Amino acid sequence: MAKKKLVVLTGAGISAESGIKTFRDSNGLWEGHDVMEVATQEGWQKNKELVLDFYNQRRKQAMEVKPNGAHYGLAKLEKDFDVTIVTQNVDNLHERAGSSNVIHLHGELFKSQSTFDPSLIYDVDHWEIKIGDKCEKGSQLRPFIVWFGEMVPMMDTATRAAQEADIFAVIGTSMLVYPAAGLIQYTSKDIPKYIIDVKIPDIGHVHNLITIEDIASSGVSKFMSMIKP
Repeated sequence: MAKKKLVVLTGAGISAESGIKTFRDSNGLWEGHDVMEVATQEGWQKNKELVLDFYNQRRKQAMEVKPNGAHYGLAKLEKDFDVTIVTQNVDNLHERAGSSNVIHLHGELFKSQSTFDPSLIYDVDHWEIKIGDKCEKGSQLRPFIVWFGEMVPMMDTATRAAQEADIFAVIGTSMLVYPAAGLIQYTSKDIPKYIIDVKIPDIGHVHNLITIEDIASSGVSKFMSMIKP
Protein backbone atom coordinates (compact mmCIF):
# COMPACT_ATOMS: atom_id res chain seq x y z
CA MET A 1 0.00 0.00 0.00
CA ALA A 2 1.30 3.45 -0.93
CA LYS A 3 2.33 5.72 1.92
CA LYS A 4 0.39 8.91 2.54
CA LYS A 5 2.03 12.01 1.09
CA LEU A 6 3.12 14.40 3.84
CA VAL A 7 4.28 17.83 2.68
CA VAL A 8 5.91 20.15 5.21
CA LEU A 9 6.69 23.84 4.63
CA THR A 10 9.42 25.05 6.99
CA GLY A 11 10.75 28.52 7.76
CA ALA A 12 13.29 30.27 9.95
CA GLY A 13 11.60 29.15 13.20
CA ILE A 14 12.70 25.53 12.76
CA SER A 15 16.37 26.50 12.43
CA ALA A 16 16.23 29.11 15.20
CA GLU A 17 16.29 26.35 17.83
CA SER A 18 19.60 25.14 16.39
CA GLY A 19 21.07 28.60 16.93
CA ILE A 20 20.70 30.04 13.45
CA LYS A 21 19.44 33.56 13.82
CA THR A 22 16.25 34.21 11.91
CA PHE A 23 17.36 35.79 8.68
CA ARG A 24 15.08 38.78 8.86
CA ASP A 25 14.37 40.50 12.13
CA SER A 26 11.68 43.00 13.01
CA ASN A 27 13.46 46.07 11.64
CA GLY A 28 13.94 44.62 8.18
CA LEU A 29 17.70 44.17 8.51
CA TRP A 30 19.58 40.95 7.90
CA GLU A 31 22.40 40.70 10.43
CA GLY A 32 22.72 44.49 10.41
CA HIS A 33 22.53 44.87 6.63
CA ASP A 34 19.77 46.37 4.55
CA VAL A 35 18.30 43.58 2.41
CA MET A 36 18.93 45.67 -0.70
CA GLU A 37 22.68 45.52 0.02
CA VAL A 38 23.00 41.76 0.37
CA ALA A 39 19.99 40.12 -1.25
CA THR A 40 19.48 41.81 -4.61
CA GLN A 41 21.18 41.78 -7.97
CA GLU A 42 21.76 45.54 -7.55
CA GLY A 43 23.57 44.98 -4.25
CA TRP A 44 25.74 42.32 -5.89
CA GLN A 45 26.73 44.62 -8.74
CA LYS A 46 27.52 47.42 -6.30
CA ASN A 47 29.66 45.48 -3.80
CA LYS A 48 30.43 41.83 -4.54
CA GLU A 49 32.86 41.52 -1.60
CA LEU A 50 30.23 42.64 0.90
CA VAL A 51 27.68 40.16 -0.47
CA LEU A 52 30.17 37.27 -0.53
CA ASP A 53 31.26 38.05 3.03
CA PHE A 54 27.67 38.21 4.24
CA TYR A 55 26.93 34.70 2.97
CA ASN A 56 30.35 33.42 4.01
CA GLN A 57 29.48 34.37 7.59
CA ARG A 58 26.06 32.69 7.31
CA ARG A 59 27.75 29.56 5.95
CA LYS A 60 30.32 29.57 8.73
CA GLN A 61 27.56 29.84 11.32
CA ALA A 62 25.56 27.03 9.69
CA MET A 63 28.60 24.72 9.86
CA GLU A 64 28.84 25.27 13.62
CA VAL A 65 25.26 24.29 14.51
CA LYS A 66 23.43 20.96 14.53
CA PRO A 67 19.93 19.82 13.55
CA ASN A 68 17.41 19.86 16.41
CA GLY A 69 14.56 17.58 17.43
CA ALA A 70 12.21 19.07 14.83
CA HIS A 71 14.59 18.26 11.97
CA TYR A 72 15.17 14.74 13.28
CA GLY A 73 11.45 14.18 13.87
CA LEU A 74 10.58 15.08 10.28
CA ALA A 75 13.31 12.77 8.98
CA LYS A 76 11.95 9.94 11.15
CA LEU A 77 8.50 10.33 9.57
CA GLU A 78 9.90 8.97 6.29
CA LYS A 79 9.52 5.50 7.82
CA ASP A 80 5.71 5.77 7.67
CA PHE A 81 5.02 8.58 5.19
CA ASP A 82 6.12 9.78 1.75
CA VAL A 83 7.63 13.04 3.04
CA THR A 84 8.49 16.14 1.02
CA ILE A 85 10.10 19.04 2.87
CA VAL A 86 9.62 22.43 1.22
CA THR A 87 11.90 24.87 3.02
CA GLN A 88 12.42 28.61 2.86
CA ASN A 89 15.69 28.07 4.74
CA VAL A 90 19.03 28.05 2.95
CA ASP A 91 20.84 25.91 5.55
CA ASN A 92 21.28 22.15 5.16
CA LEU A 93 19.93 21.06 8.54
CA HIS A 94 17.07 19.00 7.08
CA GLU A 95 19.51 16.99 4.98
CA ARG A 96 21.92 16.58 7.88
CA ALA A 97 19.07 15.20 10.02
CA GLY A 98 18.32 12.59 7.36
CA SER A 99 15.48 14.00 5.25
CA SER A 100 15.89 12.68 1.72
CA ASN A 101 13.47 14.85 -0.28
CA VAL A 102 14.07 18.56 0.39
CA ILE A 103 12.96 21.35 -1.94
CA HIS A 104 14.85 24.61 -1.25
CA LEU A 105 12.72 27.54 -2.40
CA HIS A 106 15.24 30.27 -1.63
CA GLY A 107 18.46 28.53 -2.65
CA GLU A 108 21.19 26.76 -0.71
CA LEU A 109 24.06 28.20 1.32
CA PHE A 110 26.31 25.26 0.52
CA LYS A 111 26.15 25.76 -3.24
CA SER A 112 27.55 28.42 -5.56
CA GLN A 113 26.37 29.52 -8.97
CA SER A 114 28.03 30.92 -12.08
CA THR A 115 27.21 34.56 -12.82
CA PHE A 116 27.58 33.80 -16.54
CA ASP A 117 25.56 30.59 -16.77
CA PRO A 118 23.00 30.10 -13.94
CA SER A 119 22.75 26.38 -14.77
CA LEU A 120 26.33 25.90 -13.54
CA ILE A 121 25.92 25.11 -9.84
CA TYR A 122 28.65 23.77 -7.57
CA ASP A 123 28.76 22.29 -4.07
CA VAL A 124 30.59 24.38 -1.48
CA ASP A 125 32.24 22.11 1.11
CA HIS A 126 33.92 24.94 3.02
CA TRP A 127 32.66 28.24 4.41
CA GLU A 128 34.18 30.76 2.03
CA ILE A 129 33.53 31.90 -1.56
CA LYS A 130 36.08 34.53 -2.59
CA ILE A 131 36.47 37.14 -5.28
CA GLY A 132 38.34 35.29 -8.02
CA ASP A 133 36.58 31.95 -7.45
CA LYS A 134 35.29 31.19 -10.93
CA CYS A 135 33.10 28.73 -12.78
CA GLU A 136 34.45 26.51 -15.54
CA LYS A 137 33.60 29.25 -18.07
CA GLY A 138 35.69 31.81 -16.21
CA SER A 139 32.95 33.83 -14.48
CA GLN A 140 32.84 34.84 -10.83
CA LEU A 141 30.85 32.52 -8.56
CA ARG A 142 27.97 33.98 -6.54
CA PRO A 143 25.95 32.49 -3.69
CA PHE A 144 23.27 30.07 -4.87
CA ILE A 145 20.55 32.16 -3.23
CA VAL A 146 17.28 33.42 -4.67
CA TRP A 147 17.51 37.17 -4.22
CA PHE A 148 14.63 39.63 -4.12
CA GLY A 149 13.33 40.26 -7.62
CA GLU A 150 14.57 36.89 -8.91
CA MET A 151 12.39 33.98 -10.00
CA VAL A 152 11.81 31.14 -7.52
CA PRO A 153 12.73 28.22 -9.79
CA MET A 154 11.55 25.45 -7.43
CA MET A 155 8.10 26.97 -6.88
CA ASP A 156 6.37 24.86 -9.54
CA THR A 157 7.79 21.67 -8.01
CA ALA A 158 6.64 22.79 -4.54
CA THR A 159 3.18 23.67 -5.84
CA ARG A 160 2.75 20.22 -7.39
CA ALA A 161 3.78 18.63 -4.08
CA ALA A 162 1.21 20.73 -2.20
CA GLN A 163 -1.52 19.75 -4.65
CA GLU A 164 -0.75 16.04 -4.12
CA ALA A 165 -0.47 16.20 -0.32
CA ASP A 166 -2.58 13.96 1.93
CA ILE A 167 -1.36 15.92 4.97
CA PHE A 168 0.16 19.41 4.91
CA ALA A 169 2.10 21.09 7.71
CA VAL A 170 3.67 24.52 8.19
CA ILE A 171 6.45 24.89 10.76
CA GLY A 172 8.19 28.03 11.96
CA THR A 173 7.21 30.52 9.30
CA SER A 174 5.35 33.82 9.52
CA MET A 175 3.45 33.02 6.28
CA LEU A 176 4.30 36.53 5.10
CA VAL A 177 6.89 35.71 2.43
CA TYR A 178 5.39 34.94 -0.95
CA PRO A 179 5.18 32.88 -3.06
CA ALA A 180 5.94 30.26 -0.35
CA ALA A 181 3.13 31.48 1.93
CA GLY A 182 0.60 30.74 -0.82
CA LEU A 183 1.39 27.01 -0.94
CA ILE A 184 -1.32 26.13 1.59
CA GLN A 185 -3.89 27.50 -0.88
CA TYR A 186 -2.94 24.80 -3.39
CA THR A 187 -3.76 21.94 -1.04
CA SER A 188 -6.98 19.96 -1.25
CA LYS A 189 -9.75 21.43 0.90
CA ASP A 190 -10.39 18.07 2.56
CA ILE A 191 -6.90 17.21 3.85
CA PRO A 192 -5.72 18.07 7.39
CA LYS A 193 -3.46 21.10 7.58
CA TYR A 194 -1.28 21.83 10.61
CA ILE A 195 0.49 25.03 11.65
CA ILE A 196 3.22 24.72 14.29
CA ASP A 197 4.70 27.96 15.61
CA VAL A 198 5.29 29.85 18.85
CA LYS A 199 2.97 32.50 17.41
CA ILE A 200 0.32 31.16 15.05
CA PRO A 201 0.14 33.44 11.99
CA ASP A 202 -3.23 34.81 10.92
CA ILE A 203 -3.87 33.29 7.50
CA GLY A 204 -7.63 33.71 7.40
CA HIS A 205 -10.07 30.83 7.08
CA VAL A 206 -8.49 27.54 6.04
CA HIS A 207 -10.58 24.36 5.95
CA ASN A 208 -9.43 21.52 8.28
CA LEU A 209 -6.77 23.63 10.03
CA ILE A 210 -5.18 22.39 13.26
CA THR A 211 -2.82 24.69 15.17
CA ILE A 212 -0.02 23.71 17.57
CA GLU A 213 1.26 26.77 19.41
CA ASP A 214 4.73 25.65 20.42
CA ILE A 215 8.41 25.77 19.51
CA ALA A 216 9.40 23.59 16.58
CA SER A 217 10.95 20.62 18.41
CA SER A 218 8.15 19.94 20.89
CA GLY A 219 5.55 21.04 18.32
CA VAL A 220 6.80 18.45 15.84
CA SER A 221 6.73 15.81 18.57
CA LYS A 222 3.04 16.59 19.21
CA PHE A 223 2.35 16.63 15.46
CA MET A 224 3.95 13.19 15.07
CA SER A 225 1.61 11.74 17.69
CA MET A 226 -1.45 13.26 15.97
CA ILE A 227 -1.01 11.95 12.41
CA LYS A 228 -1.72 8.40 11.32
CA PRO A 229 -0.03 6.57 8.41
